[in-house]
Amino acid sequence: MHMHSHDHSHHHHDHTPKLDHLNAAFIWGIVLNSAFVVIEVIYGLISGSLSLLTDAGHNLSDVASLALALLAFKLAKAKSNKNYTYGYKRSTIIVSFFNAVILVVAVGFIIYEAVMRFIHPEPIAGGTIAWVALAGIGVNGFTAWLFVKDKDSDLNVKGAYLHMAVDAIVSLGVVISGVIIYFTGFIWLDSAVSIIIGVVILVGTWSLLKDSLRLEMDGVPKDIDLQKIKAELLKGKGVVDVHHMHVWALSTTENALTAHLVISPEHMAMFDEIKHDLRHKLEHLSITHSTFEPEFSDEKCQQPDC
Repeated sequence: MHMHSHDHSHHHHDHTPKLDHLNAAFIWGIVLNSAFVVIEVIYGLISGSLSLLTDAGHNLSDVASLALALLAFKLAKAKSNKNYTYGYKRSTIIVSFFNAVILVVAVGFIIYEAVMRFIHPEPIAGGTIAWVALAGIGVNGFTAWLFVKDKDSDLNVKGAYLHMAVDAIVSLGVVISGVIIYFTGFIWLDSAVSIIIGVVILVGTWSLLKDSLRLEMDGVPKDIDLQKIKAELLKGKGVVDVHHMHVWALSTTENALTAHLVISPEHMAMFDEIKHDLRHKLEHLSITHSTFEPEFSDEKCQQPDC
């Protein structure tokens, strides 16, 4: 006899990170950075600074990223329906990947414009650049601080934190170049700083791009240890083997697992108790949804490995 018992019930404890308090952080970030983008564009045009204009473009992408992340958090709370049985949780993964791609594309434009400015240099006001970028350190530093406590709990929060922290560092570089240009007249420094900005953004974005792409492809989330999970399942009463184990992300904060559990015949009647015990243990390993299929130890599984 080969039993199939797919179970989707969940333990009453909820180990999913609660990030409701971040709504205000996202709104603050959107408002402050939108205002700063306007300031950068105005003074970038007045001073003729490429680094200010490119940083304004990057900050505008940050505003869009924060807005999309906030939207994804809202969608993730929407109830499931007959067409989307998991609800809209996956929107958080799509947004994190989309934001990472936007940043990589933006780097290409930044570097291209910097090279063009090297070839065709124009006079710029170093003092104006320095003062505006100094304000940027305050805006980006404060916004990054809003996300620092929760940056390891969600990929979108990590993305927001990285964007803001990198921008604060970049603004510091612009301040330094502005001061040097003001005293030396070395206008080529503006283009050099633009290229450095591009490289810094790329480095800061690369891990976000890899992690979000992994989740987009239903890969095992980065912080999940499959061997540790399998070892935990094998500790279950009567469990003699585990196979067909799959783990993937439902959202940037929730993970799911399916697995075949080979149960000794004398313990098969206890399967309900076994699965509830294992589910509770897996919740402590960041698995929020689990589905188990039991098999007798003296039966051969008919499904091919995948």
